[in-house]
Amino acid sequence: MKKRVLLIGLGLIGGSIGLAIKRERDVTIVGYDIQMERLKLAQALHVVDETTTDYSTEISKADYIIISTPVTQTEQLLVTLADLPLKKGVIITDVGSTKTQIVQKSAILNQDEVYFIGGHPMAGSHKTGVESSKAHLFENAFYILTPSPTTPRVAIDSLKHLLVGTKAHFIEMTAEEHDQIAGLISHFPHIIAASLVHNVATYQNEKHDISRLAAGGFRDITRIASSSPTMWRDILLHNREQLLQLFNKWMKEMETVRTMIETTDADRIYDYFETAKSFRDGLPSKTKGAIPSFYDLFVDVPDYPGVISEVTAILAENKISITNIRIIEAREDIYGVLRLSFQTEEDRHRAKNCLELNKYETYVTQ
Repeated sequence: MKKRVLLIGLGLIGGSIGLAIKRERDVTIVGYDIQMERLKLAQALHVVDETTTDYSTEISKADYIIISTPVTQTEQLLVTLADLPLKKGVIITDVGSTKTQIVQKSAILNQDEVYFIGGHPMAGSHKTGVESSKAHLFENAFYILTPSPTTPRVAIDSLKHLLVGTKAHFIEMTAEEHDQIAGLISHFPHIIAASLVHNVATYQNEKHDISRLAAGGFRDITRIASSSPTMWRDILLHNREQLLQLFNKWMKEMETVRTMIETTDADRIYDYFETAKSFRDGLPSKTKGAIPSFYDLFVDVPDYPGVISEVTAILAENKISITNIRIIEAREDIYGVLRLSFQTEEDRHRAKNCLELNKYETYVTQ
């Protein structure tokens, strides 16, 4: 008899997990979502095999339950599941960006042979919705698992076996370790990006339109500030303790930089940026991390009617999808620059090759 997987939440992450499971495992995936349109679309896209409008009817039959909802809703669902007759041996996991509170809440699942293993696939996309789901979304990404000390090894291995189709790199750690790392490399950077945007938005200058001046590099370095406000509200509140500690360290760091500038310490300022540059340049460029990567390709284009259509036609002929396109600069008699964004490093590499074969000059930034 096929194993049954109950997938609660059919957005980008839930949908992509469903597709990844189906390409490697012969299981029956039952999807649940509060939005009927998502249920219908998920089944039409073969993300799930069946759908339900009442997951309580599926609970006693599910061998695996994957909760793919915002972290606050995940906690609420765990409370609900605790009062339902779960199948013995069921493995429950989530995909939330914070783990400590969720793992603590999972203790409420005190039925015999019910195993909760916190999970966080560190990959995403700048698109949303089940219609954007991709089976390869998690390939080469880190997939963090946070089992409790009492979780049987057989349960952990069973979950990894189910998720093998993600082709992700599984790493096990404690929930507290996860939240500390995620706070440092994901949660806090999102706060900084949002604060930079607020800083510019509150600046008033009657002579200049600052929004136009900020449309280039500033817009690029603050991309992550465009993430879901609801999601980030919940993440920050769930990872409160870790973030408060990071704030203290950050304020000391900024005070150090401020002192360098106040004392006009040129050597220390140079060393500060040199050290940062060296560390940043040494980071892996082809490994997915906690923040979705931007696979951008810059293309020099002459200013004449139809040039953008030519570029996109070349890519279309080679079956290369673009996730975003932006004109950075285009003025009469000079070359403009197109910034093309792609889903994967492979797509960007293919685009670079085929455009250069058509005499376009391209470059990437590291």
